[in-house]
Order: sequence, then structure tokens, then C-alpha cells
Amino acid sequence: MLACLGSQYAGWSLKHERFFALGSGPARSLAGKEELFAELGYRDRFADATLVLEVDRPPPSALLQKVASDCGVAPDHLTVIMTPTQSLAGAVQIAARSLEVALHKAHALKFPLARIVDGLGAAPLPPPVPDFVQAMGRTNDAILYGGTVQLFVGGPEAEAKTLADNLPSGASRDYGRPFAETFAAYKGDFYQIDPMLFSPGLVQVTALESGRSFRRGRLDAAILARSFAADS
Repeated sequence: MLACLGSQYAGWSLKHERFFALGSGPARSLAGKEELFAELGYRDRFADATLVLEVDRPPPSALLQKVASDCGVAPDHLTVIMTPTQSLAGAVQIAARSLEVALHKAHALKFPLARIVDGLGAAPLPPPVPDFVQAMGRTNDAILYGGTVQLFVGGPEAEAKTLADNLPSGASRDYGRPFAETFAAYKGDFYQIDPMLFSPGLVQVTALESGRSFRRGRLDAAILARSFAADS
């Protein structure tokens, strides 16, 4: 939970003048600026901070000074890693989020985080593309239509089943076409997209108290092929 939601999740909103980015990485647990950390009951302390930003240009100096201050570290002890969406680095760091995305949706579904004992996930690596919207679409589709996650949870078996029923991306009203097309249909307004879409395509939730597993959702190679512009 700490690795995925306390670090990997891009939850720190950073803005200065016309620059905006969502920060991920262990620096988030130093600053503790998000309400999520109150739920996790965690706050870190360290002399160095590392932040990952999905951007293609360096953040303003004034913003970096504020980030260092919020993290309680000297400016020269702050490392910022830039991973443009159109780059291979960007594609890797987003496709690697299948488990984090599942945990974030479980949180949105109000499943108690403390009852998620363990998990693992995988997703295909999308090919980079120069166009930003296409790149964003491919990285999302890698998880929505190609992501697989296994969760091990405590508590009643019925609640594990309910989590499995609602966790896959297929439970969303916006499921069924490449993400770039969905984004265009909403005229580029990211916040109009159903937030329940952002989850792995295929999930399995195991209720540890009974040993039963509930497998829901599916992988969709056809949509991935359209998104990745794959020539068969």
C-alpha cells in the first residue's frame, strides 16, 4: 500500500504560473500534502527526496524550491525525474502502474485499504509515439485493456466478490474503445471521463479467509492493436 499509493501514485498536484504537473515518487510521503496520507497513517522523514513528473520540460525554479521546502530537504538534495508521455521512459513508468491503479480504484470504491494484504500486476509496454494524445491513449490502454492484477484481501468473502465485480475497467460506462477516442469524444476534458474507467482490464481477487478467488473482466487484444497501431 505504501509503495503503490504512498509513492507510485501521481497524486501531488504541482502548479506554478502556467506550469502544471502531477508528482509521483517517494517525495510525496515526505511532503504529505494529500489527504490520502492521513488514511494511510504514514509520513516519511529523510534527507533526500525524489519526484517523478510526466513532463517534457523542467519545472520552474520557484516550484522546485517550494517542493524541496515542503519535503524538508535542501534544494540540492531534491532529484526530479522527467518522463515525457511520448518517451519510452514515460511509457514504462505508466504501464508499470497496473497494481497501483487497481489499489486506487479499490480506494475509490471504499474498500478498506488495510484489508488488502498483497497484490501483483502486469501490463504490456506500449510503443512510444510522438503525438501527445496518442501517447496518453496508448499508456492508458495498456492498463485498461491489457492490464492484469491479482489482489489478496482479508474480510468477508462476499465483500471480496463485490470488489472483483466492480474493479475491472469493463465496469465503466466509458469502456470499449481506445482511450484517445474517448478523450476526443469528451472534447479533451479529462474530468468528464468516468473515473471508474481507470482500472485494469482483468482482475482476480482472492478472499484469504475462505480461499476462494473471483476473476472478473477481460483482456482485449483487438482494442490494444488499434491503440498501438499494430499491423497484423
